[in-house]
Amino acid sequence: MGNKTIVITRPSGQSQHLSEMLRSGLLSSGMLPERCPRIITLPLLNIAPKTDESLKSHIQASLKAADLIIFVSPNAVECTMGLLHHAWQGLLNQAVPIGVMGGSSQAALKQHGIGTQGSLSNIILPTDSAHWDSEGLWNELQQLDWDWTAKKVIIFKGEGGRDWLANTLENAGAQVEPISVYARVPLDPEDSAWHAIHEIDFSQSLWMLTSSEAVRYLDQAKLPLDTAMAICPHHRISDAAEQIGFGEVFTCEPGDASLVAAAQNWLLIK
Repeated sequence: MGNKTIVITRPSGQSQHLSEMLRSGLLSSGMLPERCPRIITLPLLNIAPKTDESLKSHIQASLKAADLIIFVSPNAVECTMGLLHHAWQGLLNQAVPIGVMGGSSQAALKQHGIGTQGSLSNIILPTDSAHWDSEGLWNELQQLDWDWTAKKVIIFKGEGGRDWLANTLENAGAQVEPISVYARVPLDPEDSAWHAIHEIDFSQSLWMLTSSEAVRYLDQAKLPLDTAMAICPHHRISDAAEQIGFGEVFTCEPGDASLVAAAQNWLLIK
């Protein structure tokens, strides 16, 4: 067990919770501390929030005309709220529904008092966690039975990324305004975080991959991933992991609890 390694590839500041949850779960299962695998954090992409005042003013003006607001990720929630520095409801002319693609974004909103009891904004998310993605959210939004040609939708997102939902809403007739509130910055190839990676036994390593874009960046490192295993909380991430040559790829349910459970199963079979 001592030479086993679990690599968490989330951005800096977001990997600690998963790392602590993983270690706690292993110890709770009866595993001795000295038998626990080594846990390495490798922030393949880091989040750089935008801070310019002109964007802040633009967002405040746009929110006044919004019929629906969508946050594509917890990062979108945190970077938007950090930029505005205002009570959310005070920025809206009316109660506006908010769409998210999964439970992590819903939890991030609730941390800011949005979607909690007494909050004016209703949160819409896919009811089935197996479809916590753009397609799943679109299925839920269609239940509103709206005339989309009369609606304005704001989508808070990072630079780049997948535009499927924005394109789908536009094709339905909605006026869509994507607003980028952060950029993803790839980990420098010379960063010291890579040093520990080059020392591991890849055949005894498990990689937690939670971003397709991060997986594609990982491909540039030219590592011997053909003997490593990856667990991914979405089939698109799994597809990307297979494309860059991971030896084994497993798709689990979304959420940290599912990632931890998958890691525990890996330790049992390895």
